[in-house]
Amino acid sequence: MTIKRDGSAVWSGGIKDGKGQVSTGSGALKDQPYGFNTRFEDAPGTNPEELIGAAHAGCFTMALSGQLGQAGLTADELRTKATVSMEKVEGGFSITAIHLELRAKIPGASQEAFDKAATTAKENCPVSKLLNATITLDAKLES
Repeated sequence: MTIKRDGSAVWSGGIKDGKGQVSTGSGALKDQPYGFNTRFEDAPGTNPEELIGAAHAGCFTMALSGQLGQAGLTADELRTKATVSMEKVEGGFSITAIHLELRAKIPGASQEAFDKAATTAKENCPVSKLLNATITLDAKLES
C-alpha cells in the first residue's frame, strides 16, 4: 500500500527579495508566506525548517502513541517540540540536527516502558527515517 500526500510552493523573484507561498494538498496550510526574511530572519510567515519540525513532532508523537498502545498504555497527553538546526556548510546550508523535546503524562507507565516506547518511536517514525540529521530526544515522564 502506498499513501501519497502533497505540498506545493510558488515563488517569485530573487533569493533575497523574492516571496513565496506554501500550501498543503489537504488545505490545512493555504498560501502561507515564506521568504528569505522568514527563513533567515524573524519576519512573520513560515519556512521549510519549521514545517519539517512540525512534521517530525507530529509523526514522532503519533508513533509514540502506537508504541504505548502496544505496551497496553494510553497517554493523557504527549507534547513534543522539534527544534530543527540548520547550519552553513561548504556548498550552502544543511539541516544538521533535530532535537525532540517530549513531555508526557501516561497513567501507570513505568520509566522503563516509557523510555523504550519513546526511543523506538524516535528511531522508527517515518519522518525520522527520512531525515539525514542527528536526532536527539529529551523525554520526561510527568506525574
